[in-house]
Amino acid sequence: MTRREKLEAMLDCEPLDQMLRYMLAMELDKEGENDRSLTYLTGLMDDESPYVPAFLMAGQQFTRLNRTDEARSAFQRGIDAAHAQGDSHAFEELKRFLSELD
Repeated sequence: MTRREKLEAMLDCEPLDQMLRYMLAMELDKEGENDRSLTYLTGLMDDESPYVPAFLMAGQQFTRLNRTDEARSAFQRGIDAAHAQGDSHAFEELKRFLSELD
């Protein structure tokens, strides 16, 4: 059983687990399944309590895919989420990635 398959099996039991969803998104990215990966990351970004690392990873994927407007949006939304959650480290990191797009 591959790592992806193990994560998918665990998610069958815990479909709302943010860490499992994030880990699966990262595994899908490694496998080149960008659309599926970004679907998981977007879901994490849209959660009632957003998972801040998802904004950074989505922004980086969008950047690699030359989808600059979507990258910019992910980084900006992440900055807002990090600020709201008091995550100063993520806030600064997301600001840095956003500034590198300009």
